[in-house]
This record gives sequence, C-alpha cells and structure tokens, in this order.
Amino acid sequence: MVSAFLALVRRDLKLSARVGGSGWLGLVFFLMIVTLVPFGLGPDLNLLSRIGPAILWIGAVLATLIGLDRLFQADEEDGSLDLMTASPLPLELVVLAKVIAHWLTTGLPLALAAPLFGLLVALDGVGMAAVSVTLLVGTPALTFIGAVGAALTATIRRGGLILAILVLPLMIPTLIFGVSAANAARGGDIPFGTPLMILAAITLVTAVVGTVGAALALRQGE
Repeated sequence: MVSAFLALVRRDLKLSARVGGSGWLGLVFFLMIVTLVPFGLGPDLNLLSRIGPAILWIGAVLATLIGLDRLFQADEEDGSLDLMTASPLPLELVVLAKVIAHWLTTGLPLALAAPLFGLLVALDGVGMAAVSVTLLVGTPALTFIGAVGAALTATIRRGGLILAILVLPLMIPTLIFGVSAANAARGGDIPFGTPLMILAAITLVTAVVGTVGAALALRQGE
C-alpha cells in the first residue's frame, strides 16, 4: 500500500513536470500580484513593508487556485480516476497522494519564493523569513480545502470559477492567521508562536476533513 501511494505521488509529479504543470503558472501569477500592488499603492516603503505579509499571502491564496480544477478532472476525463477508485488503495489515500503532489508543485514553490518576492514589498529579513515559514505551514491547508472543491467540480467542464466561489470563503481563516503570524514575528502584540500554532492546527484539521470530504465527493460523483 505504501509503494502504491508513493507511486501515485511520483506519477502526478512526473505528469506535472511533463505537461508544464500549474507550478510555474502559480509562481508567475504570484509575481504579477506582488509586482502590481506596489505600483497601485505608490512608493511609500513604510506602507508596503507594513502590508507586505498580507500582499504575499493574498497572492499565495489566489495562486493556489490555479490548476486546482484539474486536480481530479484530468483523471476523470481519461478514465484514470475509475481505475484508482477500483484499486486496492483506499480512495482517501488516493486523494492524499494527489494533494501532496499538487502542493509540492504549487504550494512549496510559493513558500520558497516568498523571501525573494518579499524584496518587492520592502520586507526586512525577519519579515521575509516569517512569511516563508507561515506559507510552509499554511499552504497545505489551502490545497486540502481546494481538493474538496476540485472533487465537487471534477465532472464539470471549466469549473474553475465555481471552484473559486466554493473554496475562497473557506480559505479566509488560513489567510487571517497566516498574516497574523507573519506580523507577530515582526514585533506584534502577540507572540509569533500563538497564531502559528493555530495555523498548524488548521492545516491538520483540513488535512483530515479535506481528504475525507474530497473522497466522499468523488464517490458521490461516480
């Protein structure tokens, strides 16, 4: 079962690399948001530094949505999902493997690129490190939440807009505590560990609820 799980993760990683995946698109979209916002706000470096974590987190949330609609839809269209459902591997583990592969190609690059993009919003070293850490902890929650929406819209062609409407409100708590943790690390009124632990708890809860919910949605869609 472990070998089958790892094989499925490797399969999705190879497919993402071969097709060009949503990882590069997410990074480009992330860069566009972080680049355009300073032009709209003007050259006030103090303002940019103050709202920099929020800009980066909003960009990460929106960039995570790119490619989520294809998380299960591509396998639904070519019949691979039926084979996965009929395999000895539980559907929950199939969902978990696909979510992990998607995060490795989308969420992880966003977290690693955050320090570099933080230069565009005048963040200092502490701020860039804090945003990167919070994205590492919080972006898996965004992916697990998105997986439920992707499962619900797997049989709908061009369901990206419906998916965004479904999952964006559910991503708001992750966004709030992600930004709060990053601001706390820069000298806020609360310790950095408090919102970070809440963010980690959200990720753990969504890992369970998102995996089970996505598997249930896929079963109902058969």
